Amino acid sequence: MAESSPARKSAQISSPERRHIGSYLSDDRNNELSHQQALAAAAVEHERVRLAALKTIETHALRLEQLRLRDEESRILERQRIERERLEQERKLRDEEKRLRDLEAQKVEKLPPVEPKPKPKPEASDVPAPTTGNGPDGTHTEVSGPGASAKPAALVPPKASLFGTSSASPATETQGQANGTAAKSASPFQQTPSATQQAPAPSNPFLKATTPAAAPATNPFAKPTKAAANPFQKATPTPAANGLPTNATVPAAAPSQIQRTQAVDRYIQIHQSLKKIRASIKEQMKTNIDLKKNAGDMRREIRKSIGQLTGERGANKQQLERIRNTLTAALRGQPPSALVDPSEFVCDKREPAQDASINGEVPSLFIYLLNILAKDMIKQFDSECGATPSKADPIGVVAAQIFSTKDFLWRGKSLIDILMAKFRVACPVLFGYRGSEKTEQGRARLGWRREEGHWATEQQHVDRMKGLGVGYASIALRDFSKAKTTNPFPPSHYWTSMARILNTPPAEISDTQCTVLRAMINLYEEKFINFYGNQAIAALRKALVEFPAKAPTKTPAVSALEILAQLYIKNFGLDLR
Repeated sequence: MAESSPARKSAQISSPERRHIGSYLSDDRNNELSHQQALAAAAVEHERVRLAALKTIETHALRLEQLRLRDEESRILERQRIERERLEQERKLRDEEKRLRDLEAQKVEKLPPVEPKPKPKPEASDVPAPTTGNGPDGTHTEVSGPGASAKPAALVPPKASLFGTSSASPATETQGQANGTAAKSASPFQQTPSATQQAPAPSNPFLKATTPAAAPATNPFAKPTKAAANPFQKATPTPAANGLPTNATVPAAAPSQIQRTQAVDRYIQIHQSLKKIRASIKEQMKTNIDLKKNAGDMRREIRKSIGQLTGERGANKQQLERIRNTLTAALRGQPPSALVDPSEFVCDKREPAQDASINGEVPSLFIYLLNILAKDMIKQFDSECGATPSKADPIGVVAAQIFSTKDFLWRGKSLIDILMAKFRVACPVLFGYRGSEKTEQGRARLGWRREEGHWATEQQHVDRMKGLGVGYASIALRDFSKAKTTNPFPPSHYWTSMARILNTPPAEISDTQCTVLRAMINLYEEKFINFYGNQAIAALRKALVEFPAKAPTKTPAVSALEILAQLYIKNFGLDLR
């Protein structure tokens, strides 16, 4: 038909492949041969995967070894670079020192004096013989030969002191000498603050201290609104609660060498007694269940409170109150503990005081918790304040407030010797001990920490000494002039510690001393000057200019003192040179 559709071939659809299904449904699929073939194939695949895994592990181990070798090589190269820089710096310092010595060795010859014109010789009968007698005006004169004549001494106007006072005044003669404006034998560590009270000192750490000609007239660290005020020239004396005499601006002379040695050794005895208290508390816990239950919680409460101290104003009230409450509970016998004699934990001999709340024995738990408090404070200074010195001040505030609490005084005086015994063991430099950092015995005398038979690294030791130095200053330079309580550790102790370091002979100066000295001064120079005025500036000159200048080698620790003096010029306009 013409209009019909073309014929299409019928689609021949082939049947699907049934060979696989046939093999699956065959009767041979579960026979032994089929299982053996499957196991063999699985074993081959397992071996392939195992070999691939082993190869991957070997490749990874090789890569790790290559990375380790690369890191080790980088470390070695970095150490080589650091050593090269150190050697280069030492070489430059040596060259500069050599150049300085060469300049000092050079001398400029003075011009010969001008010869006077010859006078005509008088006749022999007119030349009188040398005689001694009274002059025409009745004064006693002595003629030693031709041309001799008596000349009056030149009057030198007095120099203005750093605080605007005249050093020529009789009332301030002693102070002027202490600032180096008079005789060379004067010293801030040898002079009492007034001209009427004077005590000899065993040593002179500030010899040849001179007041700079262009010294500022006011405290360079004082705020602008208080620049004109001078706390050292008020008509009313500084209160005795400040740790200073009521008629003085600086402490009296340091005790004799024998008394000082006895006090230092006494700190070691106190430290040993504290160890016995700790052992005693452990023994009491075996029979006193109440003590065993509460002593650990009280110890943790103090430790937690010390760790939570911050530098924000008013942020430490809760921590301070918790510490006070814990110590008060122990003092009241809650829980009860054996009684001990507090005289074993103080340096001085004390007589019973009528107005004292405690004159007799105290619970051993109270002394134990004071020991824990002191130990935790030292740990905080040690671990955190070296890198961040500002963290030391809140700890110093808490220490001063706790040890000045009236209820915690024994026979009217503080038990802060417990804390100072910890300082004596941790930082002997503050108490006048010296030693070489290159010997075992010297390191032990300097307080270099040793754990498991190995000395701590130099950087660890430096950070530790920095923290202890600034911590000591945060306690010793507290102002109690407006407080109702007595300063438990007056600033005179700070002065004494600085003097002990500065009295070191040049051959015995160590980096540890320089590190501790800088840590004591930095951040606390304003408080130091507020306490001692001109004599503090003379002390800073001795510490930051003269002391590093006499060091035998210019190490980084010695240079750090000189750099601090330069920063005072830049930041405060205080030139100590």
